[in-house]
Amino acid sequence: MRKDIMTKKLQTAFAPQLLEVIDESHFHAGHSGARPGGETHYRVKITAAAFSGKTRVAIHRMINEALADDLSSGVHALAIEAKGA
Repeated sequence: MRKDIMTKKLQTAFAPQLLEVIDESHFHAGHSGARPGGETHYRVKITAAAFSGKTRVAIHRMINEALADDLSSGVHALAIEAKGA
């Protein structure tokens, strides 16, 4: 499952204290970018020391970089709730 792959990538990249990767694809059925099998719309909730002192834009860039392969190969939308530890 893509959720598991994304979780592993974020754990490896940031060693977070809190991490939730939530597949919200079912909320977007019939919308742009949605596929019948889902795995297109995700929410990431993450708290990590790696984000301390960084701006929200910098944190989002770090997460997008860690998940670049997923974002370019089927993930249509990624909502991010992130903060430093």
